[in-house]
Formats: sequence, structure tokens, C-alpha cells
Amino acid sequence: MSRRLISTGSPFEKTAGYSRAVIDGDFAFVSGTTGYDYTTMTMPGDVTSQTRNCFKTIEAALKDGGFAMADIVRATYYITDASDADAVFAVCGENLGDIRPAATLLVVAGLYKPEMKVEIEVTAKRRTA
Repeated sequence: MSRRLISTGSPFEKTAGYSRAVIDGDFAFVSGTTGYDYTTMTMPGDVTSQTRNCFKTIEAALKDGGFAMADIVRATYYITDASDADAVFAVCGENLGDIRPAATLLVVAGLYKPEMKVEIEVTAKRRTA
């Protein structure tokens, strides 16, 4: 299987020169994903909604590449406020509680835009039958 690039259609992908996901063989590498709703290009104000949007975008990118959420083996969470960790973890548990990938949470000084409260990146490995 050859390398394949997945896009969400965000104009920033072209501007910044990246893909939402890169499929390479049995692996999917999903770029850091923030909480934008890509259908409306809006960012909700609360971290819970942003985190849900992150997973919605991640799931769509994985599906486009022929992967499922259950294929996720690694997740990295970046938050800008440590007090948001419990809210982010609650949404992570909703989406990954049965999958339980290796994961890391980092509290960072900031993300690209001040309204961004969370960014999530994942790696998936296609399961073999």
C-alpha cells in the first residue's frame, strides 16, 4: 500500500503544508487536531466541545483512510490550562475508554490561536484479521 494523504478541506492545511492524516501501509498518523467544527469553521468556547470536535475530526480522517477508532494505538493530548484536564479526560474516556491506547497529556504555554484550548494527535495501526 502506498502513502496516502488525507485532508479535511481546511485552508490551513495547504497554507501550512501539512495533511490531516498520512496513511502509510498499516499505519495512520493523524496530525494535531484542534476543536474546530470544520463544517462551520467555528471554534466553540468550552474545552469539552472542543475536545468532542477533535475526536469527530480524527474519526472522520481515520475512516477516510480505512481505519477505525479501535485502531488507535497512541494518543497525545495538549492542553493550555491544567484545570481543563478532567474535562478533556472525560471526553477521552467516552471515545477511547475501551480502546485504551498509550497516551500522554501535556500542559503547554499556548497553541496556535488563543481560543484553542486542546489539541489531540493520534497514531493508528490497522488490525489484521
